[in-house]
Amino acid sequence: MKTFNYHSAKEVKEASKLASSNSAFLAGGMTTIPSMKLGLATYKDLIDIKGIKKLSGIKASGKTIKIGATTKHVEVAKSKEIKKAIPSLAALAEGIGDPQVRNRGTIGGSIANNDPAADYPSACIALNAIIHTNSRKIDAEKFFKGMFETSLKNGEIIEAIEFEIPQKSNYQKLPNPASRYAVVGVYVAKYKRGVNVAVTGAKSCVYNAKDLAGALSKNFSSSAINNVKITSSGMNSDIHASANYRANMVKTFAQKAVDAC
Repeated sequence: MKTFNYHSAKEVKEASKLASSNSAFLAGGMTTIPSMKLGLATYKDLIDIKGIKKLSGIKASGKTIKIGATTKHVEVAKSKEIKKAIPSLAALAEGIGDPQVRNRGTIGGSIANNDPAADYPSACIALNAIIHTNSRKIDAEKFFKGMFETSLKNGEIIEAIEFEIPQKSNYQKLPNPASRYAVVGVYVAKYKRGVNVAVTGAKSCVYNAKDLAGALSKNFSSSAINNVKITSSGMNSDIHASANYRANMVKTFAQKAVDAC
């Protein structure tokens, strides 16, 4: 690991001012630190933001759940407010990694990293999330741009993620047995105005499966998915699963999620 400057910020403005083209914000460090150790990433400055109080915590209103960016996975999993309003979101958090990861990793860090197999991005898409930063509000559909790529600008810090409470929702995934990242994960959320079906692990970036969502908006039952064709074009293919297998699993796990709602 190459040398770097470590900064511990107490305010969001302070952290943003310390940012440069060769810096990274540090919260849980679940990806940043291993990447640096392996020589996959180098930074001149690491800016620790986990001491900024306003970035953590969970607030429930009648229509939304707002979660601070540095809130840990374990806090989401155990939150009474989230279990009551969006139990599928608490269950998703409980299924991330192992106890060490859940006790260190943060929701903001997860979506900022935007790993193509991460769980939280699918929750953001399915639950119509708004990502609050220190300078603007971003719809989840516009936030995730590509593999490990988001719409965040240099010096921009995620402050909170606000999820819209659905009528019904469920998240089902085929976990990698070692990492518990999603080989394929499908998050289904039903609202009065329609259904969202967010898929992670299958492609280079999380996406909203609109064909599945359209079928379920007309008939919210797993049988409605039977006649939907899922193409393998653009699907990931690796040692864990082929593109064709992933295409089949998208359909299978979408049906599992609907049945579990």
